[in-house]
Amino acid sequence: MLEAHGRRLPAAAARPRLLVAGAGGVLGGEVTRRLIGAGAWQPVTVLTREPLQVALKGMRTLDVAPWGDAPSAWPVGESLADVAVVMFEPPRPYHQRERALWTPTPAQLPALAHWLYAVGVRELAVLMPHAAGRLPEALKHGLADLNEAEVAQIDFSSLLWLRTAEAPRRGPPLSPPQRLAAWMLGIFKYMVPDAQRPLRAERLAAVTEAALRLAPRGVHVVAPELLRAAAQGDARQVLGAVWGGAERASAERGTMPATPPTS
Repeated sequence: MLEAHGRRLPAAAARPRLLVAGAGGVLGGEVTRRLIGAGAWQPVTVLTREPLQVALKGMRTLDVAPWGDAPSAWPVGESLADVAVVMFEPPRPYHQRERALWTPTPAQLPALAHWLYAVGVRELAVLMPHAAGRLPEALKHGLADLNEAEVAQIDFSSLLWLRTAEAPRRGPPLSPPQRLAAWMLGIFKYMVPDAQRPLRAERLAAVTEAALRLAPRGVHVVAPELLRAAAQGDARQVLGAVWGGAERASAERGTMPATPPTS
């Protein structure tokens, strides 16, 4: 009895630390909330451009304003995170708290990726929205531009590109005849192919969480078709089938607890 009482319980495995750049906007907020609620990453650090009070357990902030807006000039003294998620959706203008969040531009991605690697990040996921109808077929399954190719050269153990279809943007103002023609042809605006419709932020957040848990080593592009299939079904099941199953991926990574999704 005494021997059993004095036996120590096994220590819980340390959870990887997560850093989020671009936590503003509908998508950034939803992804950040889901990753915090999942409990698989501890703590979750969010980059801000000014001090910000947070009430969520497991979340902390890192104010980069004193370092300037160029990640290439940021200090690299200490290890800050093991995993990082980068998003580019700007904060919503009428959400005061979101204006305190730091959001990178696509042009800053290479410098940001180098800084992330220098502060300990070895697994990086980048959510890259694009206009699906304008993207050449050959680029849906490869690196889209030289910025992405440069990031791929960094020695991340896992690098994920998640491509989403964005909603059509408004064009320039129309003349009266053009407005009349647009009204007469308005019925066709409802005939948007399903592959070009934007996905709901909560479904994209679920896919992002599943991808972070399951992706094996290497560079992986989650093209819009795969992302949509994962968002409309069981994200873990769909991605697990592509990447060889959850058990193999978990064994490779060795740090992710198998907790269920939070939504």
